[in-house]
Amino acid sequence: MSGNVAEAGTARPSGVAANLKRWAPLVILLGGIAAVYASGLHKYLSLETVADNRDALMNFVADNSVLAVGTYMLIYIATVAFSLPGAALLTILGGFLFGWLLGGVYTVLAATIGAIAIFLVVKTALGDALTKRAGPWMEKLSGGFQENAFSYLLFLRLVPAFPFFVVNIAPAVAGVGLGTYALATLVGIIPGTFAFSVLGSGLDSIITEQKNAHQSCIAENGAANCEFALDAGALVTPQLLAAFVALGVVALIPVVVKKLRARKNATSGEA
Repeated sequence: MSGNVAEAGTARPSGVAANLKRWAPLVILLGGIAAVYASGLHKYLSLETVADNRDALMNFVADNSVLAVGTYMLIYIATVAFSLPGAALLTILGGFLFGWLLGGVYTVLAATIGAIAIFLVVKTALGDALTKRAGPWMEKLSGGFQENAFSYLLFLRLVPAFPFFVVNIAPAVAGVGLGTYALATLVGIIPGTFAFSVLGSGLDSIITEQKNAHQSCIAENGAANCEFALDAGALVTPQLLAAFVALGVVALIPVVVKKLRARKNATSGEA
């Protein structure tokens, strides 16, 4: 009997350790999100902040290129992993600070790493539990998603109608493999990333133009009647969004072709 007691005593810590390993990353993730919002750091992610600190940012990059790249990528990874707003603005900032090519490369790598981080956290802590509790419907949905996971993920990444954090979480719950998820994320975010990075490379001229207009307004109407504002949304044109949608449709072509072939084969078999 003492042997059974000893076995029970050793089994409990291992169970606690397993639960700790499973839930600790999710607790850290949620704690990080809460800390950022409580401190108000997310409010500093704005074009106005970039414009106000333009000279300091450019000088820092010029004097500390490696540190600047590392800091930028760490902030981007944390933003994606913690599902914070401002990824699009950071992408524009990358093009502004490092040029559209290098800025795009740094952003693609950082965004992919951040997306993988939250994917692994959700998959480890919630994936199996949610799938089991959802029952047959979720299993059917997961099966359909996994069958064409790469094409579906490409579509979700290419079309900006879907929030980035949702696309990070949904595949983890649906049981998509890490390799497929990582590759589809890396490939799928390239067009959008470089499009916003190109926008960022031209941001300096926009900031200068808006500052000149703001100074002219102050000279004519007084500071109390003039407000300096830059809207990141104004940089995104309908033509740019239409291009993303077109790319998303292209990503779904393999799925459509596969379904049409399956239907044709089924019809031929019945005949």
